[in-house]
Amino acid sequence: MVTETTPEDSEETEDPVGYFLQDLVFHGKTERTRQSYERVLRRFESFLATPEANPFGQSILPADATHRHCMAWVHTLRGDVESSTVATYAAYLHRFYAYMTQVGVFESNPMTLVMEEMDETIDKDPTRREIDVPTMRRFVADLGHPLHRAVVVTLLKTGMRVGELCNLDLRDVALTHTDAERAYELGNRAELDGRPDSIFVSPDPSFGKSTNGEERTASNKRKRATVVPIDAELKHVLVRWLAVRPDAVSPADPLFVGTSDRWGERLDPESVRHIVEMHARDWGWYRTGGGASENVTPHYFRHFFTTHLRDRTGDRGIVKYLRGDVADDIIDTYTHNWGDKVRETYEANIYSLLPTPT
Repeated sequence: MVTETTPEDSEETEDPVGYFLQDLVFHGKTERTRQSYERVLRRFESFLATPEANPFGQSILPADATHRHCMAWVHTLRGDVESSTVATYAAYLHRFYAYMTQVGVFESNPMTLVMEEMDETIDKDPTRREIDVPTMRRFVADLGHPLHRAVVVTLLKTGMRVGELCNLDLRDVALTHTDAERAYELGNRAELDGRPDSIFVSPDPSFGKSTNGEERTASNKRKRATVVPIDAELKHVLVRWLAVRPDAVSPADPLFVGTSDRWGERLDPESVRHIVEMHARDWGWYRTGGGASENVTPHYFRHFFTTHLRDRTGDRGIVKYLRGDVADDIIDTYTHNWGDKVRETYEANIYSLLPTPT
């Protein structure tokens, strides 16, 4: 199954998985996507290399695998991960072989037949764990670390993606608070003029490209720029965070920076996922191998925001505007009526996540 190689081809043949992962970088795939592919492909590679693990009793290379090797590996996943995850892992392997065949490193794709015969499918809209507002309020109350609470409450109150949260700079956050305004230069974007206590979420930041003088580790997938209101509760946790926030390493002045091993460095998506996973595990809301229907992740908070705010407002347009995923004509309507439509509706309906002062 291996094609004849030249000296220039030898490196990619010796480590085809590494070659594929490097090309994912060139194709602009995020670090999280590359890590997901690497985790799956290295697992498959280890299966092939371990005679005791695979049913054929011999060690082989990915280039020499047949459809039977692939079927056997997919079968080992059943019972270990959810059905949709089995389909996702198989899709990763299928893409790997398809790509390596297309570029001429492999001769054929053994996953083609496997994909045709599989019963599992990827659930694009999984039924997620149902958590009501009072339960989520208790979860937030358990978050003692100012950074952890600020990150989680920001995600829950705004519905933004994890990459968008990581890309926030102090210039994107307008807060009317004497101490915070004295300590930091906040909200100095033109888009925030006349919009106090608001967050500006730009569609511009992109992985590997410089924004505000810093190369970014995540992309904003927002279709249009959005101004999201900051209610009293989010303002409270942000002010509390800013009171202890370390000085930022980056001149871009990120809103959220590390407080442990990466002191003062911009928080990246993996760090945010780790924070959420750590606390979700404590509540029994996260299990290794669990899928979207079981695990609480940063993306779950976006789902929570969408579901509860939409049910409370009955206005899908405003929720779509706040999420940043609507068409130009709709978003322009809400942009022009931001003060009396978006903010008023948001503040009247956003759920409470902090205990009521007594």
